[in-house]
Amino acid sequence: MNVMESSPYEPFVRGFDYVRLASITAGSENEVTQVNRCLDAAKACNVDELCQRLRTEYVSSCIRRGPRADPCNRSKCHKALRKFFDRVPPEYTHELLFCPCLDTACAERRRQTIVPTCSYEAKEKPNCLTPLDACRGNYVCRSRYAEFQVNCQPSGLLSGTGCQKENYAACLLAYTGIIGSTITPNYIDNSTANIAPWCTCNASGNRQEECERFLHLFTDNLCLQNAIQAFGNGTYLSAATSPSTSPTTQMRKQERNTDKVAATRQENVLEQLEPTKVSAEEKLLHDASHLGAGASDAALALTVDLWMMVWSSTATSTVLLMAM
Repeated sequence: MNVMESSPYEPFVRGFDYVRLASITAGSENEVTQVNRCLDAAKACNVDELCQRLRTEYVSSCIRRGPRADPCNRSKCHKALRKFFDRVPPEYTHELLFCPCLDTACAERRRQTIVPTCSYEAKEKPNCLTPLDACRGNYVCRSRYAEFQVNCQPSGLLSGTGCQKENYAACLLAYTGIIGSTITPNYIDNSTANIAPWCTCNASGNRQEECERFLHLFTDNLCLQNAIQAFGNGTYLSAATSPSTSPTTQMRKQERNTDKVAATRQENVLEQLEPTKVSAEEKLLHDASHLGAGASDAALALTVDLWMMVWSSTATSTVLLMAM
């Protein structure tokens, strides 16, 4: 049975200003192997006003404690993530998310890009059919998942890219489009570039094949793997000769209007709830926001980077202790 859904999006040519980004993080070719591109990506984002503001916004939303015993407000976190990846140019978002890493500290920083403790992980892994069914029941998620299926569909061995669409740019844009949805994927550890949603196909019953087909679209997808690798080694644009695609502006507006009423109601309810205990990470953001008006944006951006560095340092220390 063919479960491929047709994409509702129309092709839209969009040029990526990688030349401008390169001027920000410029270095000689001999320095490439010595540079932490994930750290450079964060620096480049902090230089750009839009990237800095929306990155700070989603990190702040994702580390805030939710009501009752919830570790965070996942719905608000997802909304802020979608806003970031929808509005910030891909020359910044792709560098943050697909930067190549040669050590665990760099890989952990990359893994922490979407604040996975809130946006991705849970106490237990659900069956993949649960988030998939939820996605199909939501207009925005269903449309973006269909776009991911179309643009990241792997092809036969004779293909030069491994993609049916022969377009790495379109695949990576489609991948970032599903971040902030019920099927949000991420790196599964800090030592590889393996990607998967937070779910398993155990106990799938008579839908086992359907579940595995969905999961393998992330874990065993040559097109997606090649697109990420090509971005890291610099052959990203040369390998994809077709113009990149992204949802039209009209479609993005329709998506935002679909969630507008529900989101407004939820935020009104949350404002009336008694605030929970402020976490250490949120306190950093809170303190930084009370600095002078001229320095607040820079301070918040610095706090976001410090938060990422804390996670990277913690992960690296854990790896070293386990090796002793």
